[in-house]
Amino acid sequence: MSHHTFRLRGVIKVRSLLKSGELALCSRWIVSFCLLCPIILCTMTKLLEWVFGVLLIGIPWGLVTFDLLDLQLPPQYKEVAWPMPVYLLVAFGCYSLATVGYRVATFNDCDEAAKELKAQIKEAKDDLKKKGLKM
Repeated sequence: MSHHTFRLRGVIKVRSLLKSGELALCSRWIVSFCLLCPIILCTMTKLLEWVFGVLLIGIPWGLVTFDLLDLQLPPQYKEVAWPMPVYLLVAFGCYSLATVGYRVATFNDCDEAAKELKAQIKEAKDDLKKKGLKM
């Protein structure tokens, strides 16, 4: 589906919520974000997806670890949150290794392509022999 389809669905959804009164208490910028969110998510590059994901995890981690909002959380929360990036990095490494291993194990042989390539090589050798090149 194109981003226009996603945007149209988002507009229809927000309009139906506005008519029903469910979004009556929401501020205008939230409604605008709801309309633009499908466009933003559909046009993101891979880099922006990763940055968005890191920020989505990093901001709450920083808030809990450094107690930036003065939430007065129990010390156990900080003890669990502090090493979380290392755990996520190890989990990402395991996922990456498993993905590469699976793709290598299920890699398909391309017999037709190999035959076609051999025929092209033979044709090129014959053509070069006709032009006087000795091999």
